Amino acid sequence: MSGYQQRPWLGLYQPGKPADITPACDDALAMWRGGAGADAAADRPFLYYFDTAVTGAVVDADSDALAAALGARGLGRGDRVALFLQNVPQFVIALLAAWKLGAIAVPVNPMLKERELRYVLADSGARALISQQDLWQATVAQTIAGTEVAVAITTSPLDYLDQGAAPPPVLASVTRTATPGATDLGELLREHAGQRPTPVTLGPGDVALLTYTSGTTGDPKGAMNTHGNVVFNACTFRDWMSLTPRDVVLGGAPLFHITGLIAHIAVGMLVPMPIVLGYRFEPATIIRLAERHRCTFTVMVITAFTALANDPAMAGADLSSLTKAYSGGAPIAPSIVERFEREVGPYIHNVYGLTETTSPSHAVPFGHRAPVDQASGALSIGVPVFNTVVRILGDDGQELPPGAIGEIATRGPMVVPGYWNRPDATEQTLPGGELHTGDVGFMDRDGWFYLVDRKKDMIVASGYKVWPREVEDTLLRHPAVREAAVVGVPDAYRGETVWAYVSLRPGASATPDELIGFCRAELAAYKYPRRVEVLADLPKTSTGKLLRRELRERASGG
Repeated sequence: MSGYQQRPWLGLYQPGKPADITPACDDALAMWRGGAGADAAADRPFLYYFDTAVTGAVVDADSDALAAALGARGLGRGDRVALFLQNVPQFVIALLAAWKLGAIAVPVNPMLKERELRYVLADSGARALISQQDLWQATVAQTIAGTEVAVAITTSPLDYLDQGAAPPPVLASVTRTATPGATDLGELLREHAGQRPTPVTLGPGDVALLTYTSGTTGDPKGAMNTHGNVVFNACTFRDWMSLTPRDVVLGGAPLFHITGLIAHIAVGMLVPMPIVLGYRFEPATIIRLAERHRCTFTVMVITAFTALANDPAMAGADLSSLTKAYSGGAPIAPSIVERFEREVGPYIHNVYGLTETTSPSHAVPFGHRAPVDQASGALSIGVPVFNTVVRILGDDGQELPPGAIGEIATRGPMVVPGYWNRPDATEQTLPGGELHTGDVGFMDRDGWFYLVDRKKDMIVASGYKVWPREVEDTLLRHPAVREAAVVGVPDAYRGETVWAYVSLRPGASATPDELIGFCRAELAAYKYPRRVEVLADLPKTSTGKLLRRELRERASGG
């Protein structure tokens, strides 16, 4: 049976016949010029940086000037421009400037340390780096030595705030600092004001972004997200989530991550609609901005929604405008969605994708509720989006029938053509252009997909398979539990045994023995955790994903 694709507006699921969408244009630069950069939208706010409005005209003019400045310094088509920035207007401006040159943007996690940053710069061959001032001396200044970086530009998170206004609390400790060896972005923009780069023609096969994978199975790899990938999934978000110029994007995901790049910037350009930025994710700040700007749409990892729900600032806050709330990046327990809807208001729709699928490959269509699989208790990640066929594969690579658990394999216009300078990794992960995700799941007979876990996270206890997500979902049903993570720990008798780490909701209490007993009553004997440890917070990546690796290391030393 061939992979399924849903047509939600008809209520039909047809094998091998994906619902069609025609992209609005061939490349992201044309999308900008036809959307937020168009004359009709130029005088409207495209970005809100805290309470400061930045119009499309300002973003267009400043990205023109930056592109001209980079061109004057020898950069051009195909060159890589690294962006080492938080959620600030300069990120969007630098991204557009790179595309206006025909260059490739390399978004870089600003939490990376010197060794990690050097690796990304060297692997991508970046010729320019645009960094925050506060990161220059701590991370950047010595890192670029020995790399191909020829142009270094710095900027302050205080730029683009209204002059004379007090900085918001999240920026209270930020000061302007000197960056010897780098050029100030503001000086460049003034020097090249009114200039434009030589026009370039881009096509859907040209690389728009090198987005680096997390490197959980070796060194990070640069996924080559093409302009066609970017435009297609911007159209997917617009149409799947019913977005219009009346919507407002809450920028809760990091812009350096594929979610922020597509679900915030790209779709904001396409619709067009304004994007609200708050430097980085800080719950009280995000709550205030969502309420202040009446945000309607966001995509964030589930741990971010949990943080919002448990923050004191949520008391009395009105997030009723946030009707198009989506979460991806990690499996979601049904109890968390129910709790958030009950306590905060919005229903969280599931969305699923990877860096290699340029954000979504599956989603719950706006206005629909994800079903829960009765046998496993898993919440559906949705159905394949437009023009996409997804299969479930067994260990032998053969397609499995509905209900059978195997690896999720995806083919569609959002799938990257490969990894930067990694033909072997491309062939292994993308044989014939089909992405073998490494995620384990299944498809029900109606075409809804369910994520079980990552292949590498499966625990084998006494010969039985234990998927951490199922144990975590059980723990999350306990009223005191805020977050849960489960890992396998070597055991001389059982091979592996199940350990759990939890954090508790504010004001709640629960003992490890109580939580073990709760799971024991809900799960088979080989599944329930033999040890539970309560932590103030669980370790996470900068994008909010749980770091099971750190918990395994903690367990091995305990």
